[in-house]
Amino acid sequence: MSSDHRAVVILLALAVAGQGVRWWLLDPGDAPGGITILRADEASVAAQRDSAKRVAEPLAPGELVDINLAPAREIDRLPGVGPSLAVRIVEYRTEHGPFGSLAGLDSVPGVGEATLGRIGEMVRLSGTVGSVGGQRPPNSPSGVGPSAPILQLNSASANDLAGLPGIGPGRARAIVAYREAHGSFASINDLEKVPGIGPATVAKLRPRLDVR
Repeated sequence: MSSDHRAVVILLALAVAGQGVRWWLLDPGDAPGGITILRADEASVAAQRDSAKRVAEPLAPGELVDINLAPAREIDRLPGVGPSLAVRIVEYRTEHGPFGSLAGLDSVPGVGEATLGRIGEMVRLSGTVGSVGGQRPPNSPSGVGPSAPILQLNSASANDLAGLPGIGPGRARAIVAYREAHGSFASINDLEKVPGIGPATVAKLRPRLDVR
């Protein structure tokens, strides 16, 4: 057999072998060319797809996120939060324990008045008295119940002020520092002069504060 004939025979043998492998890889009913080399676990892939879809979706009307229980991927669904801040919230919760109020979130770096305003109606805090997220007692602004104590703005300590809605430790210290530097507040509205406190926060604080 000449070298040319031998080369032709080898090529034909390779072609036949390749076709055999091709048919062996194809499932019955597959179209030619539709070879599936590796098949992943379909249930696992579907679960991952559903989880990713859920994270990407905004909250449905009436859906609430429990800040004291939810993982970071669920907290990330709240408007204006994002993955990094969601992780910081969970880390702070793990280190310091459950949040006692919405205002307590202010202690997490990156959470400010604007964030609290956006998420206030979309969260709940399990294990706390006085609910959040549309579950407020009737006729009680910002989740303040009728038995909530009235604080004297010009004598309350930073500890006392920190528990007020929308304040937290950082703003409480700022209020006390401003009071020490400028003297007693003449009215509740003067709180707007404290850096980080705006009209929306003052409106929430009005039922809880007195100036004498």
